[in-house]
Amino acid sequence: MRRYFFDLHNGDGPIRDDTGIQLSSRQSVAMEVSRILLEVASDEIPYQARAIVSITVRDDTGRAISVASLTFNNEWLE
Repeated sequence: MRRYFFDLHNGDGPIRDDTGIQLSSRQSVAMEVSRILLEVASDEIPYQARAIVSITVRDDTGRAISVASLTFNNEWLE
């Protein structure tokens, strides 16, 4: 098991994860990234026409190992 940190980047600016969580595999890290992105999206997207949310994952040495993002765009066609 290793500790991973999930830094959030959204319209409010970067939010650094100083706690992290212990996970056992890359698949577990990917699942946690998906969970965080979906949770943030459900909180923020209903109130915006456009949003970009991203997560930078750092390992226990502080090295960035993964970046994932979610882009939302809603345009009225009137």
